[in-house]
Amino acid sequence: MLKKKKKEDIENPEGLNEITDETNQDAEQAEVAENAPSPVDVLKEELSAANDKYLRLYAEFDNFRRRTTKEREEARKMEGKDLMVALLPVLDDFERALRAMETATDVVPIKEGVTLVQNKLKNILTQKGLKEMESIGAPFDPELQEAITNIPAPNEEMKGKVMDEMEKGYFLNDKVVRFAKVIVGA
Repeated sequence: MLKKKKKEDIENPEGLNEITDETNQDAEQAEVAENAPSPVDVLKEELSAANDKYLRLYAEFDNFRRRTTKEREEARKMEGKDLMVALLPVLDDFERALRAMETATDVVPIKEGVTLVQNKLKNILTQKGLKEMESIGAPFDPELQEAITNIPAPNEEMKGKVMDEMEKGYFLNDKVVRFAKVIVGA
């Protein structure tokens, strides 16, 4: 039988070529399969890529957090800058008033100067949102005022109302920044 096959192979060299081609294709497929990454290797590469992406994202977020924290600190340090710059002329006026008091013989012009400086200060603070509370004659409100003492009311109408003010109260943009210290009629 072997002799017959060899005779056929010798008689039919094309059949031999077909067998050789099939063997070469099988060898090439085996070689490609060996060179192709295994599913485990593919998953490892995907995992390392995901880890790298995660680390970069985490580092970027950490940098963002540090930068915003630094910006907030700088903003807090400078938040009163506008008010301070606006108050500098008032400070200059007070210094001029002190120098004028050293050589002044008449009190009236000094008094007028100090009144002008006070008005200038009040105007600047009003522009920045500070507003005085009106307490005298108003009903006592514990959310806005702090009662220091009670005194007898001169009439029934003044009972429970503010008779006098020891310290003014102030609002800053409609929020209480200092409670008024008042004397209430009893």
